[in-house]
Amino acid sequence: MPMGVVRSAVALAGRLVNQVVSFVVFSALDLLDVLLCLVYKLADYAWESEWKPCYCSSSAKDMITNSGKILVSEGGRSKVVCLCSSSKLQLDDISDTLYSRRSLVADISRSTVEELRRRGTKSAKRKRSAVTTTFTINSTIVQMLQGKIGGQQSHPIPRWSDCDCKICTCWSSPQPSRPSLYHYKEEPPSIDGLETAKEDVLFIHGFISSSAFWTETVFPHFSDATKSRYRLIAVDLLGFGRSPKPADSLYTLREHVDMIEKSILEQYKVKSFHIVAHSLGSILALALAVKYPDNVKSLTLLSPPYFPVPKGEQGTQYVLRKVAPRQVWPMIAFGASIACWYEHISRTVCLLICKNHRLWEFLFKFITRNRMKTFLIEGFMCHTHNAAWHTLHNIICGSAGKIDRYLEAVRDHLSCSVTVIHGRDDELLPVDCSIAVKSKIPRANVRIIERKDHITIIVGREKAFARELEEIWNSTDKCH
Repeated sequence: MPMGVVRSAVALAGRLVNQVVSFVVFSALDLLDVLLCLVYKLADYAWESEWKPCYCSSSAKDMITNSGKILVSEGGRSKVVCLCSSSKLQLDDISDTLYSRRSLVADISRSTVEELRRRGTKSAKRKRSAVTTTFTINSTIVQMLQGKIGGQQSHPIPRWSDCDCKICTCWSSPQPSRPSLYHYKEEPPSIDGLETAKEDVLFIHGFISSSAFWTETVFPHFSDATKSRYRLIAVDLLGFGRSPKPADSLYTLREHVDMIEKSILEQYKVKSFHIVAHSLGSILALALAVKYPDNVKSLTLLSPPYFPVPKGEQGTQYVLRKVAPRQVWPMIAFGASIACWYEHISRTVCLLICKNHRLWEFLFKFITRNRMKTFLIEGFMCHTHNAAWHTLHNIICGSAGKIDRYLEAVRDHLSCSVTVIHGRDDELLPVDCSIAVKSKIPRANVRIIERKDHITIIVGREKAFARELEEIWNSTDKCH
């Protein structure tokens, strides 16, 4: 039998085994998450004398009136329309994947029903098209917003299931002004009190990471010429690293962008700047570029999470299934599936790891005898479940309806250079994501790095990446 046939048969058998095992495992996890929901309600009440709202139920409240009101209706699809208050804050960027995550069995059943409906008669299709779509708001979002609208006391800081170390809570200490994002800054020395930096470079990290992802990798490898010309700023996103982790935040795209604006762009009066962003940070980079089209000189996107949504698909749900396919292999897909699909299991992971990150860091350093830098471990552990859960859904999934518009705006209305870098072996976000960006922005320079994955696209090739960035910035300066 030819080897090609044998390999195909083995690959097919492997996929079949993966699907069967995944079905069993994730069906069990569906049940476990329901059980943990009850456990955490009791624990929250015992420690904090109140229930913590969760997204297990998609039931809605008709209307809430405090200093403002939330208008909802019960029928149709679940989606937040708006919050009607004195400031008329729009909340259409809250992803429905927060509260519309069907169990694996229900998802398979629904797919089967939808396939049967596609084969129905035209009259049935006309009947369905006549149904008016209405919207609903999840009661959990209502409860989280009540404190903001009505002036109710927010959850204690930190919560019992969050870490209370100085690193994680330093932002909550009394301050003369509103807490801002933590950031690391390197800039040329001033002369007679005047800044000498010609331009700024903003570095935005990815999901469950921190500014150390940049400062411990590429920052030490920039040339003296680069450090004398550019002010380099690496930021910890809202909810991560040493930045604020408000318990009542929904961590929407708007909140993340607003905090970057107030903490970096406004504070340092940034006028002309480059953006370097990894993974989830690429979405924030695009949002900033569209908001500041005359100020951004170059965009460097590493492993951007862009999944073009097929016609007829619901964008948020499609991206959720692409990012978290509910498979046990590869392991990175399994981890992403736990983080995306299971609110209470992922909270348990944060309880065990993030709340006790000092212990894990000590053990890691002890086992390796300090031979390895632990910045990746520290970045992975320094966040709250509330921040990670909402950021994942509201940025990765919730941007499904926005990222196409951002890419088109960069293509049509921005003159900045666009460089996209992706690892060939990236198992979390496939190379197709970057190729899709190229299809939207033809002038984008896409570089595929062989034998590199989601992390080693930078870690392990720091010097080469630093030279690549310097080349991008220098070429941009010459063009302008």
